[in-house]
Amino acid sequence: MSAVALALAFPKPGQAWLAPLAAAGLFWAWQRLSWKRAFFAGWFAGTIFFAINFSWFTYTVGGYVGGFAFAVVLIPAIVEGLTFAASAVAARAAQRFAPALLAPIAAAAAFAVFEWLRSIGSLAVPFAQIGYSQTSTPLAVFAPYVGAFGVTFIVMLLGASIAQAIAMRNPRALATTVVFLAAAWLACYAAWPARHDPRQPIVRVAAVQGNIAQTIKWNPQAFWPTVNTYLTQTRRLRPLRPQLVVLPETVIPTDLNADDPAGVRRLVRSEFAGLAKALRTTLVVGSLEARQGKEYNALFTFSPNGTLANVYEKRQLVPFAESFPGERWFSWLPDVNLIGRFTAGRDDTVLSAGGVKFAPLICWESAFADLVHAQVRGGAQFLVVATDDAWFGESSGTFQHAQIAQMRAIENGEWVLQSAATGISGIIAPDGSWIERTALDKPAFVAGNISAPPGSTFARLGPTPVGLALAAAYVFIIAFGLSRRRQR
Repeated sequence: MSAVALALAFPKPGQAWLAPLAAAGLFWAWQRLSWKRAFFAGWFAGTIFFAINFSWFTYTVGGYVGGFAFAVVLIPAIVEGLTFAASAVAARAAQRFAPALLAPIAAAAAFAVFEWLRSIGSLAVPFAQIGYSQTSTPLAVFAPYVGAFGVTFIVMLLGASIAQAIAMRNPRALATTVVFLAAAWLACYAAWPARHDPRQPIVRVAAVQGNIAQTIKWNPQAFWPTVNTYLTQTRRLRPLRPQLVVLPETVIPTDLNADDPAGVRRLVRSEFAGLAKALRTTLVVGSLEARQGKEYNALFTFSPNGTLANVYEKRQLVPFAESFPGERWFSWLPDVNLIGRFTAGRDDTVLSAGGVKFAPLICWESAFADLVHAQVRGGAQFLVVATDDAWFGESSGTFQHAQIAQMRAIENGEWVLQSAATGISGIIAPDGSWIERTALDKPAFVAGNISAPPGSTFARLGPTPVGLALAAAYVFIIAFGLSRRRQR
């Protein structure tokens, strides 16, 4: 029940207030069980939680794999559920060895650390981080200082303190936690630059949403209608005079840099280059790139003078969708021909439009705080997310991805421009609020001004110091508790 309630904190239900209460239920159960039972109870709860939150994986893919659609959700849920199992054992250890007043801190820190670990690396699946569920709650005020993982810690700290108060019939730890967090919240809110940023606009941006359905996008007969849709919609931006226009991920479903006997790709490049020049704008177009026998998911950037200025290659590929880890061992699996064989890019690219630097991100790269931080550290003043959320349709995945973009804005104190194939596209302010936002499944565009970033403490630190600090806190508390036990 707690795992289900925790899942309901995320879109579409979006009942964020349930998160600390659900966490309390989990900690209360785990701390009452033996080590072995805590492990398996945590694993079961995690599997349930992730199966609910990953259910959107099958929205489009299910139509290709048929009877194996359940495995697309269940296998990742079982694997990710192990982080709940590890958290359950760590919480059990905290209850057993840590001083009573510090045990909730240790249990919450361990949960946040395992969430951090599952969210980094080439096989990471960083969706459903507890901190993401709080982007529109008062707890989001902590994100500019400690990021999403820090917000996860705070939610779980509330839950662990509630669990301890119930189990020990002593509200002292809960009262201490609430008082401390209230004081910290007031300090963070008062010092939050994004809350009252008076800076003037520095660049005008726009995003185009063509609303090309995933079911027809890769049909060769839809190629020119798709190209013409985006050319036509982008031309409509001329009166708004944007300095940057972003089109979604892979809107041109071909190797845009390659040439063919009929000259089709050369013609398409010429059309978009001419469009950038006619609008006097920097134009970012999602497509594919073939280079040295390898294929990349890429963003092509055309400068206002009509030249191709840059090709950004996606750094974080979706495992078992865009890449095939362990292909030599898993080639026997059914429908493996549907798995892409893209190559990951390596450059933490930062581009410029209107004299302002921005970080290009493709689809779920926005869910990786470390990738974003690398570009912010490289001088990016705002974030651009080009995504093909048509894969998710109207499922919860589309709304979860939009929520993640909000968290990246809050964390880094920067504006976010998101261009999605079928929605949600829009402009997000550094406080996480949507300045412009499109509806789903409708052709649309958004345009607006972006000001200089107010910045944040987290933008300077990044996620790794936060994760390491939480890990150190857990180790210290357990060691301190063991030391006190030996002295008795």
